[in-house]
Amino acid sequence: MTKKTFHLVSLGCAKNTVDSDSMAQLLMDGGYEMIENPKKAGVLIVNTCGFIGPAKEESVNTLRELATSKRSNQLLIAAGCLTQRYGVEIARQVPGIDGILGTRRWMDILQVVDQLRASPHPEPLYHLPEAATVGADERGAIRASIAGASAYLKVADGCRRPCAFCAIPLIKGTAVSRPLDTIVAEARQLRDMGVRELILIAQDTTDYGHDLGMKEGLATLLETLTEKVPDMDWIRVMYSYPGYVTDHLIEVMASKKQILPYLDIPLQHAHPKTLARMKRPANIDWVHRTLAKMRATIPDLAIRTTFIVGYPGETEEEFQALMDFVEQTRFDRVGAFKFSFEPGTTSEPLGDTVPAEVKQERWERLMSLQQNISLQINQAYVGKTLDVLVEGLDKNLTIGRSYRDAPEIDGLVFADGKAGIGEMVKVKITGAMAYDLTGSLAPALQPIKL
Repeated sequence: MTKKTFHLVSLGCAKNTVDSDSMAQLLMDGGYEMIENPKKAGVLIVNTCGFIGPAKEESVNTLRELATSKRSNQLLIAAGCLTQRYGVEIARQVPGIDGILGTRRWMDILQVVDQLRASPHPEPLYHLPEAATVGADERGAIRASIAGASAYLKVADGCRRPCAFCAIPLIKGTAVSRPLDTIVAEARQLRDMGVRELILIAQDTTDYGHDLGMKEGLATLLETLTEKVPDMDWIRVMYSYPGYVTDHLIEVMASKKQILPYLDIPLQHAHPKTLARMKRPANIDWVHRTLAKMRATIPDLAIRTTFIVGYPGETEEEFQALMDFVEQTRFDRVGAFKFSFEPGTTSEPLGDTVPAEVKQERWERLMSLQQNISLQINQAYVGKTLDVLVEGLDKNLTIGRSYRDAPEIDGLVFADGKAGIGEMVKVKITGAMAYDLTGSLAPALQPIKL
C-alpha cells in the first residue's frame, strides 16, 4: 500500500462529528488525502456511536459493509464510542477489522494508521489505553466541525453526571474542560474562515469550567467570547443540564445580542419518581420557575428539550404527567427517544420492563401532542420578519435557519427568492408547518438619499 488516502464515516451526534473532523485534520496534516469513494481509499475509518441500541446496530452494520467489500490492500479501523466500550467484542463480530481505536485517544489516529501500514497485522491492533480523562493532548487539532457558515465547537468532553440510563461517563470518562484561551483562539480562527454561527457543545455545557475551578464557567465563557470575538453573528448553546442554568447565565444570555435566545435543556422526563429512578434532577418546581424566569428575561426565547419514554417502571400515570407537562409548558422543539437498555449503566438492575409496543405507543402520543404545539407556535410567527442564515438554494427558493433552529435537529425556513449560501437575510414569514416556516425574502433596505 503506497497511496496515503483515507475515507472516514462519522456516525452519531455532533460531538462525534467534531472528533471525526479532528481526526481527519490530523491525518491530512500527516500527509493523507481524504476521499469520498471508499473503494479507492487506502484506509477506511468508521467513527462509531455507542450511545443506544439502534446507534450500536448502525455502527456494526456500517463496519460489516466495509469489511465485506474491503480489498486486501485496504485497512479498516473502528474508532469512537462503541469501540471504547466493546473493542474486542466488535472485532469478533466484524472479521476484517485491522485496528481498534477508542474515543478517548482519537488524537492517536495518525500513529495507529502509520503503525498498521508499516507492518503485517494478522490480528487487530487494539489501541484502547485506560485514560482517566479525555480532552487533553489534542495535538493542535481544532476541535470544531464546520458545515457551511456554522460550526460546532467542543468546549469540554466527558461527563460527571450520574444519569442512570447513560453510558457516556463509562465511554468518555469524567468531564474535562478545554482551556478558555484555546476556545477563544479557535472561535477567532473559525470567524476568519467565514463561520457566522458558533454552536457550543459538550456532554453538559453548563458544567464547563468546573474542573478548572470556575463557578460560573459557561457564563464566563460566553462573556469572554462576545468580548473577544464581537463580530461572530450568532452563538448558540446546546446540551445544558437542569438545575445548573443560573441567574447569571440567564442574565448573560439576555444581555449579549450575539447569544441566541435559544436554550437546549434535555429534561428527560417530568414525573419526580421517574426522574429519581433516572438519577436526574427531580425538582419540577425548579423547572417551572427557571423556564418562567428565562421567558420573562429573554425576549422571544426558543426552548428545545428531549424526553425518554418507556423508562423502566414508567406507569401510565407517570407518562400522563409527562404529557400534561409538555402541554402546559409548550416547548418550541421536543425530541423523544424510546428507552434503550444499556448494560453496565446504573439502570441495568431495573431491567427493561416496559413492553416495546407500549414504548412505541407512548412515543407516538407524545410526538403527536408536540406536533400540534409546534404548529401553533410556528403559526404565531406568520407576519413577522426573522433573520435567516442561508444554507442552501433550490431554484428560486432560499433554504435556511432562524435563531429558533439548530442544525439538523430543528426546523428550516423556506423563502421565495435567491440569496447566497452563508448570507444572513431577513425573511417575512407567510406560512407555518409543524416544523418549518415559509416566507419570502424581505426587500433590501434602500440607502437614504440626502
